[in-house]
Amino acid sequence: MKYIMIGTACLMVIGIIAGTYFFEKESNISQPATPEISDPGPPPLQAVNEADPVGYSLQQDQLQITYNHGEKWIQVPVEKENLFQGEYSGSEDELIEGSYILTEDLAAFINARDYSVDKSVRLLFSKDRGETWEDAQVTASSPPIRFRKVDFLNESFGYVILSADRTMSQELTTVYLTKDGGESWKETPRPDTTRLIYDGGFVDEDTGFLSFGILNPEEPDLHVTQDGGKSWSTASMEIPDQYKRIFVIAEVPFKEENHLAVYVNQGPNGDYEGGKVKGKFISEDQGRTWSFQEEVQPDE
Repeated sequence: MKYIMIGTACLMVIGIIAGTYFFEKESNISQPATPEISDPGPPPLQAVNEADPVGYSLQQDQLQITYNHGEKWIQVPVEKENLFQGEYSGSEDELIEGSYILTEDLAAFINARDYSVDKSVRLLFSKDRGETWEDAQVTASSPPIRFRKVDFLNESFGYVILSADRTMSQELTTVYLTKDGGESWKETPRPDTTRLIYDGGFVDEDTGFLSFGILNPEEPDLHVTQDGGKSWSTASMEIPDQYKRIFVIAEVPFKEENHLAVYVNQGPNGDYEGGKVKGKFISEDQGRTWSFQEEVQPDE
């Protein structure tokens, strides 16, 4: 009996020693790591104008453009806030209409600096699909701008139209022209009016138009230059009696066959035939005088 008890005790001691050994050995085995939740990152960019050949996005507080429907994005070297400086209170999810150009051959953006630091207005543009960018000064000093528009008629000639220093229903409108593809800009004399501008543009390097009167207009107020902006005069527009105070705001004229044409809309408060019908006028003298041709339905 004595030997049985001694043997049992020895076996227990051996078991304790062996258990301790294997426990320490197992404790050195690394436990499986807790799986980490990966950061999905920001959502993929989505172009504002998906159907256009050249798209853009203002997501992530950056202006980016794409030439292949989002497969590759190019960051434009401009602060987003500079694209909306001045008297603008609309959405900043989309660029201001008319303030940019996006084609296969040219990307251009009007941008203004923080007026408390720098009062210049500039044009940032690229002619090689965003590989390189040029930052040209349109004007060294301007009050806060309201209306802004840029366009080019060819590789050399382009225009920028700005309105600024608005007080109630008055403001200053200035046209700037370039003849070297946007590298330098020259200010032209202002038209003899301080009404709020509606729109403007050039049909060739000599002939341009500015349309005024967006607050309670009663008749079109279209100004024309035929000498490349050196002088402006008020165009004469013959409104038939039945359309007076109906067709009140001229849009930008355009070339049509061997004459110029322009649509005149009803303004923000028009209600003739639903308010969408426009009057079409034509000019045979490069925009000095206009005669009524026909009503134009919205789907035309």
